[in-house]
Amino acid sequence: MNFLSTRGGKKVTGAQAVVKGLSENGGLYVPEVFPAFTLDDLEDMLPLNYPERAARIISSFLDEYPAEELKDALVKAYSKFEGDDPAPLVRIDDGVYILELFHGPTCAFKDMALTVLPYLLRKGCDICGIKEEILILVATSGDTGKAALEGFKDADGVKIMVFYPNEGVSKMQKLQMCTQEGSNVNVVAVKGNFDDCQTAVKEIFASEQKAEELLKRGVRLSSANSINFGRLVPQVAYYFSAYLDLVSSGQIELGEEIDFTVPTGNFGNILAGYYAKRMGLPVRRLHCASNLNKVLTDFLSTGVYDIRREFYKTTSPSMDILVSSNLERLLFEISGRDEKLTAERMKELKENGIYSITKQELEKINEVFDGGFATEDESVEAMFGVFEDTGYTMDTHTGCAMKVALDWFEKNRKDETKMVIVATANPYKFPQDVLYAVTGNDVKDSFKGIKRLHAATAMEVPKSLLTLRDKPVRFTKVVSSRSLFDEVLEFLG
Repeated sequence: MNFLSTRGGKKVTGAQAVVKGLSENGGLYVPEVFPAFTLDDLEDMLPLNYPERAARIISSFLDEYPAEELKDALVKAYSKFEGDDPAPLVRIDDGVYILELFHGPTCAFKDMALTVLPYLLRKGCDICGIKEEILILVATSGDTGKAALEGFKDADGVKIMVFYPNEGVSKMQKLQMCTQEGSNVNVVAVKGNFDDCQTAVKEIFASEQKAEELLKRGVRLSSANSINFGRLVPQVAYYFSAYLDLVSSGQIELGEEIDFTVPTGNFGNILAGYYAKRMGLPVRRLHCASNLNKVLTDFLSTGVYDIRREFYKTTSPSMDILVSSNLERLLFEISGRDEKLTAERMKELKENGIYSITKQELEKINEVFDGGFATEDESVEAMFGVFEDTGYTMDTHTGCAMKVALDWFEKNRKDETKMVIVATANPYKFPQDVLYAVTGNDVKDSFKGIKRLHAATAMEVPKSLLTLRDKPVRFTKVVSSRSLFDEVLEFLG
């Protein structure tokens, strides 16, 4: 299958899209066509395990990759997860389910893709005949950074550098990144917020001069952010798997439509659900959940995307984002795949901080998407309410999604469509905030928070988080967003 850039230019193969990450003009790669899955295809996938299901989905896009080799790579990747199922579905109420995506090595949903991406990238280089060393640059709001670092540590022919907002991640997220092991990794804090990190990294990718300078050093750039299609496509798989699990367990009939509520920052997670729907998965609606940084909620309501607003630091830091990069892929689709119009809107956003879509385009989006948000107090109330009623503990991002789902239930009381709420992180990644939500107690130390949260919930503590206390901190540098490329050159030596 070939891939197009949302901003025009030459078509590329799937392997090229994965290796490049971002097109030369700053556009994001999208499939030339969406693979079609019929109900018969879904029925055939019912008896498969998760890696086998994921292999079917990924192969339908990346057909250059040897199918059996891909499946073996997925089996190896998901063997790093706790338990038999990398993405278990938990029923918490009649017609309400939690899709747990936090059982991987770094306890966040990013592991679902970033344990797979190293294989996709290495194999992609082989397919494309690329011999240069690959440098992966990552801007992170917390979870992507650690998951990428863990996925690529000590990988042959690859170096990885992660930038995160210095005051914009949780203590546990920061500790996970700054204690990262591996001879090929580097982590740098940036003064500012995630959007500052993301913009600076995108500018490096968009600069021909910087690319040439790196090539002189025998280095090619790639990305592990969800702007890379290799990051996005494994995420499509868990929407299919969740649906198939509902069918297998007798919760729904094959062909019955369901809804998903997704906590959303950079729009990649929920976009994967949209791709699944476009491929034929019976998804009725996608509910986009935001925190106080509700730029997506406002956009889905008005059709105006406006980042000229106050930025909030919240207890759900992975959603503290104003520029949602993957929304560009949706804009491309609803505009009729108009590459010039998409490029104009992205230019307008960069130069003026605002763009708008037509009434017809908004109506098209609203056929599938709606948005809501949770304040800090509302997220706490949702987390406490579910814990008190069911004993289920969720993290702060999933708490925002629960609030949005509850709002939907309140407004649509006769709606009997099954709802899957996507849980994106283990509660122990945010122990103090989750402890406060479920008990009202407040502690300053993260590890005390873990101990007390365990006492209150009896939820098993991931070993990867418990061992963080004893790991040495390797990375302490804090820089301006203007000096990121200088840091890159210093890292390469």
